[in-house]
Amino acid sequence: MSKSTGFTTMADARAEGDAPEIGVGMLGYGFMGKAHTNGYKTIPYMIYPPPAIPKLVAICGRNEEAVSAAARRYGYDGYYTDWQEMLEDDRVQLFDNGSSNDMHAAPSIAAAGAGKHVFCEKPLARTAEEAKGILDAVRKAGVKHMVAFNYRFVPAIRQIKELIDGGKLGQIYHVRAVYLQEWIMPHYGTPQIWRLDAATAGSGALGDLGAHIIDLARYLVGEPTTVGAMTRTFIPERPLADGSGTAKVDVDDAFVATVGFANGAVGTLEASRFAAGRKNHQVLEINAERGTVRFELEKLNELRVFWVGDDPKETQGFREVLVSESFHPFWKYWWPQGHIIGWEHTFVHELAHFLDAIANGAPVAPHGATFEDGYRAAVICDAILESARTRRQVDIKYED
Repeated sequence: MSKSTGFTTMADARAEGDAPEIGVGMLGYGFMGKAHTNGYKTIPYMIYPPPAIPKLVAICGRNEEAVSAAARRYGYDGYYTDWQEMLEDDRVQLFDNGSSNDMHAAPSIAAAGAGKHVFCEKPLARTAEEAKGILDAVRKAGVKHMVAFNYRFVPAIRQIKELIDGGKLGQIYHVRAVYLQEWIMPHYGTPQIWRLDAATAGSGALGDLGAHIIDLARYLVGEPTTVGAMTRTFIPERPLADGSGTAKVDVDDAFVATVGFANGAVGTLEASRFAAGRKNHQVLEINAERGTVRFELEKLNELRVFWVGDDPKETQGFREVLVSESFHPFWKYWWPQGHIIGWEHTFVHELAHFLDAIANGAPVAPHGATFEDGYRAAVICDAILESARTRRQVDIKYED
């Protein structure tokens, strides 16, 4: 294998030899298939020198006409309609699971058993029990594993992490996070789809949106110890897409939770797909001893920051900080100051991080979300559902 110069090298450095190739087999060709593929194709020329060159070996889906078209469009060497056959392809070293939630467990477990490294979309699984089975499989196989919690790779989020880890904020008192969308409100006429079916999705807004802010809260603030929650399903029945009848909606449309953390902080988490006017509204605010930081996903390159001064009379108000300086996280790979980047770049960052872990033995944690992180997020999701069902506060308990 030729020498890799590693992910952490400066963008203007010269590669000392060719980076190794890592063959990618992708399950799913929709929204996440497009996002992940764009990341893989961007890495070799933007994350320079790249930790590895992702080779797009195959993409898999059940509909042959659609998946063959996706293979041509995205630039994969070939396609499969059976994921088990794709995992038998020796050229595939990295299995990228971007399928629906019910298809996360079996293919990921099989991929680990076949010695493939596994990258899986969030939530890792529909339940904590299912997530634990996937975690056990990758541990047993000794392969690299990572959950696609891509917001850990937003420069502004990583900047918050550095401030916290460096002690700049001091003791954390509060975290509040919301993730709001509107796309299944009545005026859209959304029929019954897999995201509204518990057998396929596991949960609704909780797993789809809430899993992201749960992971960010753990990543930035620390482990939660207890939750109290409420869920709602606003439209209990929806028409089937083919017009043949209706089906029950058995997942949450929205949830609200209070959270206690091991370090003494308290927080609130909220997610909904019934927030009129909100397209992809994720907001995270942390209040701490020495200041407050606030992040809004739809203003991805910005932070609002308030610093506590020694003299309250001289304390200044909130400041808008553009997180695009050359010394900010990830910016050495992109453009001059102020030339902002977008949502799609988070996938470039996270996939380069995972390729570095595979090619150079770098650790996935703490910045990448391992399957342990995916399992813990699933435990918290289950606790939120249990709290809502029983109308009681629930303690967070991990198996290991």
